[in-house]
Amino acid sequence: MEIPVFTLDAFTNLPFKGNPAAICPLMHELSDDLYQKIAVEMNLSETAFITRINPSDDFTTGSRFRLRWFTPTTEVNLCGHATLASAAVLFQHKKNVNPVLVFETKSGDLAVTKQGDRYVMDFPLNPPTQEVQYLAAVGNHPVQDVHLSSNTKKLMVRLADSCDRSVLTSLKVDPVSLQSSERSGRVKGLILTMKGSPDCQPGYDFYSRYFAPWNGIPEDPVTGSAHTVLGSYWSKKLGKKKMLAYQCSSRGGELELEVRDDGRINITGQTVTVLQGTITL
Repeated sequence: MEIPVFTLDAFTNLPFKGNPAAICPLMHELSDDLYQKIAVEMNLSETAFITRINPSDDFTTGSRFRLRWFTPTTEVNLCGHATLASAAVLFQHKKNVNPVLVFETKSGDLAVTKQGDRYVMDFPLNPPTQEVQYLAAVGNHPVQDVHLSSNTKKLMVRLADSCDRSVLTSLKVDPVSLQSSERSGRVKGLILTMKGSPDCQPGYDFYSRYFAPWNGIPEDPVTGSAHTVLGSYWSKKLGKKKMLAYQCSSRGGELELEVRDDGRINITGQTVTVLQGTITL
């Protein structure tokens, strides 16, 4: 058996920046065990599998596909960067002729629209609620706000406005200690965030980092799903519907956000293909 595989860096237009995802467009479904083994072999934060819904569909003319995401340790319900990369594979490499693609996922239908060299993802908004306790991952740095998204199990910790970006960028988070500090099952990801500097160029409205050792991801370089939480929070705090965000991992990545009135959020980004090959089984 030969399985095509692409690796794309998402939320960037530069190789080796953004968040890499492995994408496998499949003519037929595989077993969950094989999906997981391939994800382990690819050893990226997520490997995505695109399959046809109807046997008569093809990757060039079809507009609806099934999409699943696996980390090296588990299947996840929502992943932004691998959705962006999956759409790019279909549009760029499979020459899909449709202006909009819809993926059937565990988080419902996710539409992706091609706009020039960018892709706009239509994702659910996940508003977080106030939380009293937070994980001791920020050391002695002052914390301004703590929220939890129960839908995504992401805990968001906002650093005080007195901190500058270097505090967030240089913060050392031990994934082993982080995971051991929270075993209740309420939290599967930690978002650290802080207010941005919109007056600078480029003017980012907020910054973030994301850690998910519970899902086998010590730190995720750029996380679309985390911005379904961040977008909701910062839109209310800043009084803005459209925002520009930057995730401050070592690779870094930029996301354009638009919070909509229908409980959805548009997340826009670019991709670059860095690898194309075949998995032989």
